[in-house]
Amino acid sequence: MADPDSWESMADEKPVLPKPQPKLNPSAKPFVFNPQASAWTPSRPAAFAPPTAAPVILTRAMAPYQPPTLPTATVMAAPLGQLAPVSPLSNTLPAVPPPTPVSCPPTSACASSSSSSTSPPSHVTHMFAHVPLTSPLSTASPSPPAAAPPPPPPPMAALPVSSSPCPPEDSAEDKQANSDASPVPSSAAPASAGASASKPSTTSPTPPAPAAEAEKPPEPRKKRKEVKRDPRPHLNIVFIGHVDAGKSTISGHLLYLTGMVDDRTLEKFEREAKQKNRESWKYAWAMDISEEERDRGKTHETGTGYFETKTRRYTILDAPGHKAFVPSMIGGACQADVGILVISAKKGEFESGFEKGGQTREHAILAKTAGVRQLLVAINKMDDPTVDWSEERYKEIMAKLNTFLKATGYARGSYEFIPISGLNGINLLTRMEKGTCPWWSGMSMLEFLDQVPIPELSEDEPVRFPIQTRFKDMGLMVSGTNHSGSFYVGDKLLMLPTKKEIVVDGILLENEEVEKCFPGDNVFLRVKGVDEDDIHTGFVLVDPRRPIPVCTTFLAQVLLLECKNIISAGYSCVLHVHAVGEEVTFAKLLCTLDKKTGEIVQKNPPFVKGGDSVLAKLETMQPVALEPFKVFSKMGRFMLRDEGKTIAVGVVTKISSAADAKAAGEK
Repeated sequence: MADPDSWESMADEKPVLPKPQPKLNPSAKPFVFNPQASAWTPSRPAAFAPPTAAPVILTRAMAPYQPPTLPTATVMAAPLGQLAPVSPLSNTLPAVPPPTPVSCPPTSACASSSSSSTSPPSHVTHMFAHVPLTSPLSTASPSPPAAAPPPPPPPMAALPVSSSPCPPEDSAEDKQANSDASPVPSSAAPASAGASASKPSTTSPTPPAPAAEAEKPPEPRKKRKEVKRDPRPHLNIVFIGHVDAGKSTISGHLLYLTGMVDDRTLEKFEREAKQKNRESWKYAWAMDISEEERDRGKTHETGTGYFETKTRRYTILDAPGHKAFVPSMIGGACQADVGILVISAKKGEFESGFEKGGQTREHAILAKTAGVRQLLVAINKMDDPTVDWSEERYKEIMAKLNTFLKATGYARGSYEFIPISGLNGINLLTRMEKGTCPWWSGMSMLEFLDQVPIPELSEDEPVRFPIQTRFKDMGLMVSGTNHSGSFYVGDKLLMLPTKKEIVVDGILLENEEVEKCFPGDNVFLRVKGVDEDDIHTGFVLVDPRRPIPVCTTFLAQVLLLECKNIISAGYSCVLHVHAVGEEVTFAKLLCTLDKKTGEIVQKNPPFVKGGDSVLAKLETMQPVALEPFKVFSKMGRFMLRDEGKTIAVGVVTKISSAADAKAAGEK
């Protein structure tokens, strides 16, 4: 059997045709290869309908290349010497004369094929799928030659054959020829004899399967219409200090002087206070609204009020001064930008609040730890007969507090002193007259507040809204300060650490319904989607697209204050961070640090005592939403309390992941 690649030698041989060639329509495409049925089917039966075992004419209008298996039988022969040399690395053969068709000799492979089949052998498809041939090849047993065979059709120009299984690129002329003889569309191709007529023939190669789509990033929040609001900047101020220093009285008097409390309401408060022999409490009742607070004359929970000036808007946070309500004071201080430390100038009251066990020291430390940036020390009750606007008393108090505030960490330019009278409203709204206090020529309280730098808050940050209180009033309400980001009515927020989704049904700012909550706003939210029992103080509302971490283990730098006992691994106390109070345990003492330089003094100390700075690993009983101090300071500051006293303050340095906690447990 000759080499099948030596078909060039047969260029001059005459074809031997088993049957006469029917006349073809030049514009017709006689046969196309149906890959689904693996058979050659007539494309236009009306133009050409050959009988069974008719010769198959291969034309340029073939179906796209379908690489089959290599041939097992040889159909052509030629002397090897007539073959042109071909390099194994070459992609094409040299141009040769067009081949002359020959009939397939009777071989075992050909004889075994069915006489009724119309598909050519696999080796013919492989070798001549892209080579124009002018003679038919019969796949059935050879029939006797005709007496007078008709002349063969004119030969077509030969094309270079590629040695690669992939078809070569067409030239410009070939592309033009292919456009004139394009394959029949799949919708017009007839079905094969063995396939259903309803299945269309596919002549184009199947496109590769697309790669798996990567996880889509969260869609950005749609742009909302711009909400117009008061252009005046907003500040949150908290009144802190020892019990009975006059914080609620000053807050209520400010509301009255700025027009937020009218005369009729004040007269009502005065009548009710006179019935209880507490006439001086009339201003305080503007902030202390519960019956228990009014009966005892002590604030239990942080009250909220609003007032405004020509240049700014303010939210008042009236914190309780009694040591039993320090957790509520911490929640108020964490919302504030400016703190007003109220000091009583009366003989004995300043000393009781400033000495050990008083709330003046503790409140100043807690306000600094909570992130209060500016502090105004208001020396109240200067009109008391025991003081009578004494300059000596004022300087005495100022000297003691000045030394203490510097030691606490306040810079000299971050706090100021001012003499006032909260009950009579002297030096609150306007400057006092020279006849009242000849030695004072400074600003009034509101003048100082109007000059405080406004903190920079960004709407691009994630939403961080710690919940301070919850109650029911025409729906489920929660209150708090939005530390960063913004949201609208109708937005969905995620409540951490429970990860329950809620819907903002309404926003109440300064007793008015608004459409948008901006960063720094102290608001009441009407929410839906959760039950009242599912919300607790200290939960944080965040954007579902940008949540903050929730953890039970974290690393922190802790500064120990005055504590009776030494602290070692396993010591438990109460953690206060933003609005949450949770039990925490010292899991491990990593090292002690120098308070000035921050360098490591001792690694793995067995215990620490008051005054030490330590890097420790803390574990909470329940998950808490917080962040490292360097990421967002408001969510990374905390206080530790035990037995009703503040024993330590600190900042979060690292949030431990679940993998870190597991690895630590294995060690």
